[in-house]
Amino acid sequence: MLEVKLRRNSFLIFLVLMTFLLIGGSALALLWTTKPSVTDSIEKTQIVKKVAQPKTISSNVLFLGNTFWGRYINDWSMASPLKYSYPFSRLNEFNRDQYDAWISGIECPLVAGVNMTSAEEDSTLQFNCSPSYLPEAAKWFTAFTLANNHTDNQGADGFTETKQQLDKNNIQYFGNYDPKVIGDICEVIGLPVMVANDDKTTTKGKLPIAVCSYHGIFQIPPPESVAEIQKYSPYMPVIAMPHMGAEYKSAQDQIKTDFYRSLIDGGANIVLGDHPHWIQPAESYKGHLIVYSMGNFMFDQQDTLEVVRSAGIRVVMKTNDQSSSLLKKWLNLGETCVKFKDDCLAQVAEQGLTKLNISYQFGVVGTNDADKIVKPATAQQQTDILQRLKWQSAMDNLQAPYSSL
Repeated sequence: MLEVKLRRNSFLIFLVLMTFLLIGGSALALLWTTKPSVTDSIEKTQIVKKVAQPKTISSNVLFLGNTFWGRYINDWSMASPLKYSYPFSRLNEFNRDQYDAWISGIECPLVAGVNMTSAEEDSTLQFNCSPSYLPEAAKWFTAFTLANNHTDNQGADGFTETKQQLDKNNIQYFGNYDPKVIGDICEVIGLPVMVANDDKTTTKGKLPIAVCSYHGIFQIPPPESVAEIQKYSPYMPVIAMPHMGAEYKSAQDQIKTDFYRSLIDGGANIVLGDHPHWIQPAESYKGHLIVYSMGNFMFDQQDTLEVVRSAGIRVVMKTNDQSSSLLKKWLNLGETCVKFKDDCLAQVAEQGLTKLNISYQFGVVGTNDADKIVKPATAQQQTDILQRLKWQSAMDNLQAPYSSL
């Protein structure tokens, strides 16, 4: 009897064990069939981690003539309830948000605590622009050239402070009042750009370009200053911004023509000049654009129609047929190229970066600072500006990769 019970109990235990095994096996099978495969996991991880890649880079830049907010502009500003924002209060009419960058020449040092009356500045032609205007200026301007005959008006220490004030307000700068300081002729800046990505999104970035500036008042910049362009032109775009020539003239002289053309021969892509306070013609030289003078953008000269108008030169730059990996390397470098005398040029060579294939298109934005404040040119002024520039002739003779907008 005992033996029968043992056999019966053993059989029951066996049935219980088999039941557990069947249930457990079914559960494991279900888990196995619903568990993602290794391949699925990798694919999902790749989808999550995929980052948009740059497809093209473009920049819509407005280059502007002489900029100055000292002397009588300061008087007008202090008389206005707008104070330091007064000189910039109509710049919104230029639709700044449509541009990636504005670049101009600041024709004064930026030194705090200088107490000169307008009459004193006028009689001595020793200028200063209060740095108190810079927080407002920084909303509009990306970079200034300092290569002119007034940035030394408060001495070498004043020039140093000018650069410090621009650094403080995150405005890039380049150039030197002394054309013999060859190392300051050219500078790499991080040009703000728009990046179109392969997923149809757009992002903002910075692209390294070289800007070379020349102070040529009372002297012709030495040949070695022109040769500086060759250090940059094999790798990146070069924009030359010379400051020279006779004032209040409607056309350039031969000395100026020869020097500006030498900058193109030296490797510059574009030459955009200022100083005469009047607009002077543009030309296509060997298929490149030269503008001999853009005129006054923001200045307190108000006595003639010539001095209150200027030609803003719109330059649209765009990359063509470049790999995403190369574009990404240039963009990564561009983020570091915002300080004066950084190592961006050395980094280009060290990283083995090749020059991007870039096209350039040009247009003219007329400006008018009559009645004490800058605003867009009238329709008649725009027509007259284009005529003085001989713009259509210059555009007709451009060669690829340069063309008209």
